[in-house]
Amino acid sequence: MEKFKGAMLVGALRLFALLPWCAVQRVGAAIGWVMWKLPNRSRDVVRINLAKCFPELDPVAREQLVGRSLMGIGKSFTESACAWIWPAHRSMERVREVEGLDILKEALASGKGVVGITSHLGNWEVLNHFYCSQCKPIIFYRPPKLKAVDELLRKQRVQLGNRVAASTKEGILSVIKEVRKGGAVGIPADPEPAESAGVFVPFLGTTALTSKFVPNMLAGGKAVGVFLHALRLPDGSGFKVILEAAPEAMYSTDTETSVAAMSQVVARYVRAYPDQYMWSMKRFRKRPAGEKRWY
Repeated sequence: MEKFKGAMLVGALRLFALLPWCAVQRVGAAIGWVMWKLPNRSRDVVRINLAKCFPELDPVAREQLVGRSLMGIGKSFTESACAWIWPAHRSMERVREVEGLDILKEALASGKGVVGITSHLGNWEVLNHFYCSQCKPIIFYRPPKLKAVDELLRKQRVQLGNRVAASTKEGILSVIKEVRKGGAVGIPADPEPAESAGVFVPFLGTTALTSKFVPNMLAGGKAVGVFLHALRLPDGSGFKVILEAAPEAMYSTDTETSVAAMSQVVARYVRAYPDQYMWSMKRFRKRPAGEKRWY
């Protein structure tokens, strides 16, 4: 059954990748609209997350954001299908604007290891191709459950000569070694870690258990951190890649200070582009002691 599910999903991805870009956007938005209008667990999770993270919004405005967010998630899925199937250069043609590229170039020229930091905002698969066109990083990721999809991603994410590392003990060690020897890596900052691997820090209107992995690699200036995001342009034609240097506080040897600084940067981007974030993640599954679980 797992093989059948994997084959069906990969087949669907290949069909999406055959569409012209405008249709990719429309189909993705339609998938998200259906998710908004029909009862489903993803919609429930989006509503819970937005209610906690944007308590200042009135119910009508928040529900409109639920709809826009789900349509954005649908677009991310169909766009990612293209990024997984197309040759990398074709995906990169959809990067229409780049801001802050000099920051990455300076980091790569520093002689230190470079940690590219992103989140589930915009389209991280297109961002992967862009980042890998600038250097040859190890991309850290959580493998999908379906083997066929994981095999596809492992193949497509290394088109430009980079490598990938799954979120296993071996993968974590390979990323740390790469940074220590002056190489580059790419790591998402927002997947929820195990409680022993994170700390609770402020995030938008609440707190979130946030990984210590990236801050620990930067502590004391051992490596250079650069935030990267590929954000969807309003006209749907493609993406704007924004690069930003990690703030000084992220280099602190005090773990809570550095993790909070990283969370603050991610929160700023999410607040600026709330409908492009993957709110369907159960990002807040673990809660501080004494706080009721959300899901």
